[in-house]
Amino acid sequence: MIDQKPIISLKGVSIFQQNNLVLSDVSFNIHPGEFVYLIGSTGSGKSSLLKILYGELTIEKGKGQIAGFDLTKLKKSQIPILRRKLGVVFQDFQLLFDRDVYENLNFVLRATAWKNKAEIDHRIKEVLEMVNLGTKSHKMPFELSGGEQQRLAIARALLNKPEIILADEPTGNLDPQTSDELLKLLHQISLSGTAILMATHDYRILEKFPAGIMRCEGGKVLNHKLLNEFNQAMK
Repeated sequence: MIDQKPIISLKGVSIFQQNNLVLSDVSFNIHPGEFVYLIGSTGSGKSSLLKILYGELTIEKGKGQIAGFDLTKLKKSQIPILRRKLGVVFQDFQLLFDRDVYENLNFVLRATAWKNKAEIDHRIKEVLEMVNLGTKSHKMPFELSGGEQQRLAIARALLNKPEIILADEPTGNLDPQTSDELLKLLHQISLSGTAILMATHDYRILEKFPAGIMRCEGGKVLNHKLLNEFNQAMK
């Protein structure tokens, strides 16, 4: 059952990049446990919308909140605290390639004020098991396949038990089979109550792994709660 209180709520938001209006009058809610695809052509505003949500861009017009934070009043000093409540996954993984799998995760936990080594070890083991990398803790990132590297990026996003994961084209560099494995994992995570907002240009996965759909087009965000609504709109 979807909680009635949204984890993300935007109302009448305008999104700018360097004084250029990218999206206007953006309004939507995402609730705990919801899985929503964010689609649209390159340059349509998908990444800009995600940047608003994790504090990279500021809201100039409208109202917005995520994980209990008012995005219109967000201070720079609050951004690290906000990001501890979020998990962010990028297309290019953004791993530390001079450190092994364990140290990639340990670095994040230490940076977010974890101090107890036993608790750190337990949490790292826990998230690696969740993404089927339990035997890879001492591998270097370059020793992992592309799919394993992305699963490591997801493990990193899960470390602080986020209320929502924001994923920006996480399957962009993966083959279809590996993409499918990643989507199964993300859907399993959403079933545990963590909301997922995933930007993608891969329409194949919309059919194979149905979920809510938001589409950036013509400076707007169009909300299609069901796949058949999206298909009708695209005709």
